[in-house]
Amino acid sequence: MHTTASDGWPSPAQLVDHAARRAGLNVIAVTDHDTIEGALRAAEHAARRRRLHVIVGEEVSSRDGHIIGLFLERRVKPGMSAAATVHSIHDQGGLAIAAHPFWRTTRQVRNGPVHGVGWLAAELDFDGVEVENATPGFYLFNQLAHRLNLGLGAAELGCSDAHIIDAVGRAFTEFPGTTTEALRRAIESGETRAGRQRYRAMGLMRYAAWGLNHERYVAVV
Repeated sequence: MHTTASDGWPSPAQLVDHAARRAGLNVIAVTDHDTIEGALRAAEHAARRRRLHVIVGEEVSSRDGHIIGLFLERRVKPGMSAAATVHSIHDQGGLAIAAHPFWRTTRQVRNGPVHGVGWLAAELDFDGVEVENATPGFYLFNQLAHRLNLGLGAAELGCSDAHIIDAVGRAFTEFPGTTTEALRRAIESGETRAGRQRYRAMGLMRYAAWGLNHERYVAVV
């Protein structure tokens, strides 16, 4: 999930409050692009609650594509190779997830290309593969990731990739337990299941509005 610390619309506090009150989630991972500041603020806000737990994460812009780091203690520098990024995540005790591995676009941003790592998801030491991404229009990319992971047998993850409140929980990961520690054990042992829910019409309209706004932002920077 993304916050105002990168390109998301909700603040870390708004994201936590929505996930706790309306999304019915036990654990969320805040993975802003190339920063952990939003995740740290979200974890601090969630500490006042009993049921919702926040994983500090980051969606790292490696030069080979996006990689999610979970259970991080410090920011992972963008712009490294995918192999070096995975190593940097593991070096601090984190888990490395291949995010939307087959999504590609021609758009460029300041920190490099905007796409997944492709077949490197099968070659590098990833701890899991995102096989369900809730971004509208990602059906084919998700199916390709599912097929890749059938051969790999890695932990499968459903990630909302939420940039707006409506996307929170639209894709999800089921696992035995309700805590961050339980999720980590489930990823490491491959006991996760990815799922997805349909958007409401208003949610799709808001995502379209976010996309138009984001394209203008990318063009400016």
